[in-house]
Amino acid sequence: PCLPDTPLPALLPQPCTIQHLVTHYLDISCVPRRSFFQLLSYFSTNELEREKLQEFSSAQGQEELYSYCHRPRRTTLEALWDFPHTTCAIPPDYLLDLIPRIRPRAFSIASSMLAHPDRLQVLVAVVRYKTRLSKPRRGLCSTWLASLNPEQGDVRVPLWVKKGGLKFPADPDTPVIMIGPGTGVAPFRAAIQERVAQGWRGNCLFFGCRQKSKDFYCQAEWEELVAKGFLTLFTAFSRDQEEKVYVQHRIRENRRLVWELLSRGGAHIYLAGNAKQMPEAVAEALQGVLQLEGGLSPSEAEEHLTALERSQRFQSETWS
Repeated sequence: PCLPDTPLPALLPQPCTIQHLVTHYLDISCVPRRSFFQLLSYFSTNELEREKLQEFSSAQGQEELYSYCHRPRRTTLEALWDFPHTTCAIPPDYLLDLIPRIRPRAFSIASSMLAHPDRLQVLVAVVRYKTRLSKPRRGLCSTWLASLNPEQGDVRVPLWVKKGGLKFPADPDTPVIMIGPGTGVAPFRAAIQERVAQGWRGNCLFFGCRQKSKDFYCQAEWEELVAKGFLTLFTAFSRDQEEKVYVQHRIRENRRLVWELLSRGGAHIYLAGNAKQMPEAVAEALQGVLQLEGGLSPSEAEEHLTALERSQRFQSETWS
């Protein structure tokens, strides 16, 4: 543990209660790592629990640990419940070594200072899902943000702001193709607001979500910009028909326009959203555009897309 005279982290009150620690500082909802079980085994006074903890922390027990922890997304708190005798024996001094602190969450800014000079907006979807054991899970930060009610008094949300990674062209005549399914559309809302505030057109957005009636973020805003000629919008609502449709399908369907913007207009392409399968599927769709409309071979199309990335004409911001 920390040395006796070592002060608590600056964010914590002094003195600090265990209740405050687990409520505001320690991430008891995260999936525990191997080191958690290793340290826990040293405190165990129960032979059966100690043997299991030692197995989870051994090289031979990693498959068993994966089945216990990672596959069902078991939380640190649930793991402590499963080892009650050991949990009761944990010295309070070791809590900061045993359980990691809550990590900051990063969200893309979804508004422009030109459109909203005194306001910073983010687009947050509340994370909700069920584990393989059918246990409900909710995102820690998104659930907390959704619970806040400014009408009940001032709300303080600790935050930091850093420069984004997407760089948009300074030339107002350069068109931009933005691909942002789900909350991936957040940085593009900021970019579109910024460009529209300066009277810049040439904004093309591919947006996707599950259902138009539930997940069509900023629908009224997009439709108003389309009506005014500031935005070309293509949507993919994956669950609104029997066959699933995603943004990559819309890119293929509108490949001629995409090719025209790239080849004649020198368009820049931007991609944001979940890092699982979407980026690869979009890259394949863009390569298909280069092959079918540009007459490139598969290897040439791949090389051309790589060249666009190197020249920053194809940029992405994805997260897991």
